This record gives sequence, structure tokens and C-alpha cells, in this order.
Amino acid sequence: MFKHTQLAQNIVKLVCVLLFFTASTFAQNKVSGVVTSEINTKLQNVKVYNKTGRLLAETNSKGFYQFTAEKEQLELLFYVEDYQLKEVKVTVVKDVVLNVQLNSFSEELSEIQIKAQRRKVFELKRLKDVEETAIFAGKKTEVVLVNQSTAALASNNARQLYSQVAGLNIFQNDDAGLQLNIGGRGLDPNRTSNFNTRQNGYDISADVLGYPESYYTPPAEALNEIQIVRGAASLQYGTQFGGLVNFIMKKPNPNKPLEIITRNTLGSNNLFTNFTSIGGTKGKFSYYGYYNYKQGDGFRPNSEFDSKNAFTHLGYEISDRTKLEAEITYLKYVAQQAGGLTDAMFVENPFQSNRERNWFQVDWFLYNLKLAHRFSDKTNFTFNFFGLNASRDAVGYRTNRVSDEDPGRERQVIKGDFNNFGFEARLLSEYELFNKKATFLIGSKFYKANNTSAQGPGSELSDADFKIYSEEYPNYPRQSNSTFPNLNIALFGENIFYLNDQWSVTPGFRLEHIKTEREEFITDITTDAAGNVINRNERDEEETKERTFLLLGVGTSYKPNTSIEFYGNVSQNYRSVTFADISTANPAFAIAEDITDEKGFTADIGVRGDFNKVVSYDVSVFGLFYNDRIGIYTRSDGKPERDNIGDARILGVESLFDLNLKKMFDINSDYNFNYFVNTSYTNSEYTSSIANGIVGNKVEFVPEFNFKTGVKFGYKNLLSSLQYTYLTQQFSDASNAVIADSNSSIAKISGVVGEIPAYGVLDFSASYKYKIFKLEAGVNNLLDEKYFTRRATGYPGPGIIPSAPRNWYVTLQFKI
Repeated sequence: MFKHTQLAQNIVKLVCVLLFFTASTFAQNKVSGVVTSEINTKLQNVKVYNKTGRLLAETNSKGFYQFTAEKEQLELLFYVEDYQLKEVKVTVVKDVVLNVQLNSFSEELSEIQIKAQRRKVFELKRLKDVEETAIFAGKKTEVVLVNQSTAALASNNARQLYSQVAGLNIFQNDDAGLQLNIGGRGLDPNRTSNFNTRQNGYDISADVLGYPESYYTPPAEALNEIQIVRGAASLQYGTQFGGLVNFIMKKPNPNKPLEIITRNTLGSNNLFTNFTSIGGTKGKFSYYGYYNYKQGDGFRPNSEFDSKNAFTHLGYEISDRTKLEAEITYLKYVAQQAGGLTDAMFVENPFQSNRERNWFQVDWFLYNLKLAHRFSDKTNFTFNFFGLNASRDAVGYRTNRVSDEDPGRERQVIKGDFNNFGFEARLLSEYELFNKKATFLIGSKFYKANNTSAQGPGSELSDADFKIYSEEYPNYPRQSNSTFPNLNIALFGENIFYLNDQWSVTPGFRLEHIKTEREEFITDITTDAAGNVINRNERDEEETKERTFLLLGVGTSYKPNTSIEFYGNVSQNYRSVTFADISTANPAFAIAEDITDEKGFTADIGVRGDFNKVVSYDVSVFGLFYNDRIGIYTRSDGKPERDNIGDARILGVESLFDLNLKKMFDINSDYNFNYFVNTSYTNSEYTSSIANGIVGNKVEFVPEFNFKTGVKFGYKNLLSSLQYTYLTQQFSDASNAVIADSNSSIAKISGVVGEIPAYGVLDFSASYKYKIFKLEAGVNNLLDEKYFTRRATGYPGPGIIPSAPRNWYVTLQFKI
């Protein structure tokens, strides 16, 4: 299925022919003009939409916009941040010059009035069929509008931020939001490793192939939106089963030379954060940057943290058609880790800790250079050159006998260094085929990584010392030095064929070449009770795995009118096994020698839209099918093992309904009143397995019922929200082990394996704006639920990792 090179060549030839096969028979007319402010300042980056939400044009540095249209009546929306939305109707019978003036928001306008105008625009904010050089037609897409959220932004509260994304399963054990852990549809949420994670369109994970974990997560206070595309994103963005998570950062204010925002937050457990950003535009030059500092003690003993994050964006408009952008991101944080708990320990006191010497450190440096060029109004090109120089280090005492006290001897150190770079080029062109419009995308990606890892003895002290002391402790049981060179070359393409004005079909392909290598020097030492060496095993290990395969997919969309869309897609997926995980010794589980890659496909079919701007909805049915799914099961000798357990089938229904109660009941314009219900039902099952007792079991990390609901209420400058989250029981391993008795021997020794019980959490947040000031406050886990969402097999455990109890925060924002 995955090795059809000749077929791939035929597809490439076909789509190349389609790119140049154009036959324009419809008369096209230009609509153009200049957008200015009330004081006659030319406004740039003003977006021009049609009534269906399609972006038609955007003004340049001179306030000029232009697009082509057929002879028709157009309803246009002109929108830019800090200015009032303007609606204009125009009849296009020939070339039209339409100059528009926008009024800035006055201080008399309340937050609700401003929000109402923005909502009119953002109701259109689902990912369009085409966005710059990306195609999303027929795909399951969701957009988190962070700048419209009332969530606890300072702590990146994922439970609130992603409340309207259907079916997500979230690890909730970090009260500062230092890392994001989201999964769904049976995907392990650990460090979002089953999604392709990007920032402004470029990769940010440690190693897309060998170690696809995201140790860096942009602060929510710096985000404009979060784009999520489910499994069908495998063709354009990479082969992962989860799809794409793309963090879109805030942009420079296009119409101010200087804008400063500073936010300071105080919260429970001595939490303090500062977020300060500066940005603006002067002529053809634009800039935006921020500095984010976080510190706190954590909600458990031995959980203090200190984080520093900086970001810079520089843009230069070379011409009306060409723009160059450069970005750099730096993050460094050090966090003490309280370790995991057994089931018995959790019942006794969920917030205790018997680990005082465990620490974790991340040092992350990202860079990206982007060139965007418009060859014409219908043809766009983007080129991203990106790279990462980073490290993550861990030191501590960890054993799968979680209840054991730390003996105070030398600790274990694991170090990882990640050095990679790559580029991605995309060309998108709109054309006509048999008198019907069509859109063609062709792209390529080159990615090269040379990562290293080391493991050995650490100091006997309690500080955050990540040095390996091999000379001081020559008989340490496990020591290793490893390198992991990786190479990835991909060619991908999609084409939207519009069969008529309502119906489109989008086939696509991705041709992948992956080469992963492992070179290790490993020392295993066995000693007797007196510390004398019984056996010393030193060995060199090398492994090279090279594969070329083809992924295919197709999507379809039918829009009978502007209020409803039927969509569906099916795409193949592939996930490379990670050598870094395989080679690192883990006391919690063993690793099978013949572990290999995962394969499968995902499918979605659904309907979305809105009814009279009163009810916004998205209801879909999905299927996710794994072959050779990797997971942990308990062997007959009682030892957990990580292996290709077998094949799994996951089917489900996901739905989101958002009701505009203000419009439904014709409430006074000073009010804002919304209610949403986000529900998913998922059935999962292992259909075949190499292990006994697995077939028929539930797949890990799949709560059968995932429910989120909430009310958003506002009056003038006061906004508030109340949200409830409920997930049913889920399992942490393929054997579906259940710890029924907290007094049993297993419950008292190890918390690595077992079920994750059902839980429900209530969150409240509010904000009030007065001129240039904004006050935000909230209480998370209002009912003080004692629960956990994670059983860690390694750091930050092993064992049960509790979630935060009731906690509060207060934020003061100042903007000029």
C-alpha cells in the first residue's frame, strides 16, 4: 500500500498538467480602492471578505487593495484590528474603484459592542478552503480564537483554551502551562507527540521523526489563534495520526508605529507571571516581540519552577507582492519534579511527594526565515527555512517501585540535544478547468536532524545539576552515548476540483522518504550487594532504517448555501518509531526488540455551519484505524513491555453546538450571552494482537464519553464564563488493568499501570476593561475535585501525576 513509486510519478505528472491547464472563459472585473482612517491615514492589513467568509484581498502599506470578480452583486466586509467593521454592497458590472473609510473604536464603545463586531467577522473564522499556500477543503478543521477567549491565559489553561475543540484528551498536571499535552481519538497526549506541532507554519517539536515531542509551547498571551486540522493533515504537514496543531502568533499592529502591552499575574502557590510585548509598523518595516517570565512553587511539594521565554518577529515588505519575515524564539525553564504516586498514596494524600531531588530543564532556540511572493492575484508562493538548537535534561531518582523512598545515592541523568534544520516550499495557484474554477497546491519539504543523547550517573546532591559523573561513579548500572541522524524528504500535492459552485472534491498525495539511524555505545554493569562488579557489558549498536512510501487521500465538500456545509475525507497515516525512546532505559517497562512503525488511516464525515447566526454547529463521525499500534501491555511475567501490540479500531461521534442566546431571545445590545455544548462519544477496540488477552480490549487514552459545556455572559465591559468538563474512565495500558483495591500490593508499589477514573472539573473566569486597563480573574477547579489524568511511565513520574486542586489567579493588563 505504501510503496507505489510508479503511481506517485503518475500523480505528480497529472497535477503538474492540471497546474498549467487553464482556460479562462468568464469575464473578470477588478474591484480596487484605498482604505483610510477617519483622519485620512492609509490603513494596511485591512482584510476584505465576501459574505461567505472568503478572504478576497488585504491592503498593502499604501492602503491599496485589489481583487477580481465576475459580474455580480457583492457584499463586502472590511476589517482590521482596532477599527470598526464596515459592510459595503457593490454591483460589479465593470472595473470598480471603491474607496472605504474606517472609524477607530472610541472609548465610548463597550467591550460587548466591540466583541459583537469582532464576532461578526470571527463567525466566518473557520479555516477556508484556501489560506495563503494551504488547502483545507473537505477537512475537519477547528480554530481556537485565543484573543477572544476568557480562559486563564497566563497559565495556558488547556482545559479552557481548547474547550470548543471536540474530543481532545488533555493531561492536566502543570499549573503554569509550561508544556502542552493534548491527544484525542486514542492518541497519547504526552507532549502532544501525535500531532505535527507548528508555530506560524513551521515545525517546533524536538525531532519530527525521531522524537516528535513538544517541550516548547507558545504562551497563550502571545497567540492570536490556534489552528487544528485532524488526521487528513497528514498529506500536507506530515504523516502523524493526530494531524496538525499550528500556533498563530499575534502580528505587529499594522497601523501604529508603537504598541505596548504588559500583563502581570498573581495566583495560587506563589504564582507570578509577566508578559510584555512591543510591536508596530513603520512604512514597509514591521516588528513584534515579547518577553514572558513565570515562577511559582507548584501545588505539590518539590514543584517549584522558573521559566523565561522571548520571541521576535521582523517583517519587511519588499514590494506589494513580496514580503520577507524572520522569527526567533528562545525558551529556558527549570522545574523541580515531585514524582509520581501509587494508587494507595493518591488515596492517602494526592498532593504528597517523596522525591526531593528530581529536576527537569529545557533550553530551546527556534529560528525561521519566510519568503512570501504573489506571482499574480491567483498564484502564491511561500518558502520557509527553519531550524532548532535545543536540549532537554533530566536528573533524579526514579524507579517503578514508586512508594520507595529516595535512598540519597547518585541520581540518574538523561540528556538530549536536538539540532535540526529544514525548508518547506509551497506553490498554490487558482485556475480554471473545463470552465470550472480549481485550485492546485504542490510542495516539498527537506528535513535533516543530528540529535544526541547521553545517560549516566548524576550527583548525590539535591540541586538542579545535570552533569554526568561517569568518573566518580564508574560502576553505575546503565550508561550510554547515542547519536540519531535523521533525514526526511517529502513531495506533496492537493487539488480542489469544483464540480459546480457548491460541490468540490480534493484528492491529494504525499511521497515520503525517511532515513533514521541509531549509533550507540552502551555500558551495562551488574554488581553484587557489596558493590563489586559481577558483569560489565560494553557494546556498540548501529541501526539504519530507510523507507519510501506513498500516502493518498481525498476530501469532499458540499455547500448548498452559505449556512451549511457537508464534508468528508479519508487519508492514510504513518508514524515512525522513535529510536530515542527505544534506546533509553526505563525502569517502568521493557522495550521489544522488533518494535516497528505504525500504519493506518483516518476518515471523517460531517456537517457544519450556522443557522441564522443563532446556532453554530459541527457534527461529525470519524474512524481511526491502526496497524501495528505501539503501546504498553503487561507480559505473562508481570513486566510491562512497549511493543507493536496489534491492530486497533476507533470509531466515534463528535459534536459542537454554540448558541447565541442574545440573538435568540433578542436581548439588549449591551449584553452578550452564549452557551456551548461540546460532546464526543468514542468506541475503541483492539481487533488483533500478538499478546494474549488484548483482543477486544479498549484502546488506551480513550474515554468513552468526553463532555464540555459552558456559558459565556457579558454586560458592557464585563465578560465572564463558567465551564464544566467531564470525562469518563479510561485505561493507561492495552491490558486494561484496573486497580480495584487501593490496599492491594500492586496499588502500594507502582502507579504506572491502571485505569484513570472519571472526573469532572468546573472553571470560572471573568474580565473587566476600563480604557487602557483590563482586569482578569478566575478560579479553576472551583469544586476542588481530587483527580488525575495521567499515569507517567517515566518523567515526571513514574506513577500517578495528580492534577491541580482549586486555584485562583488575577491579571492586570496595561495597553498603549
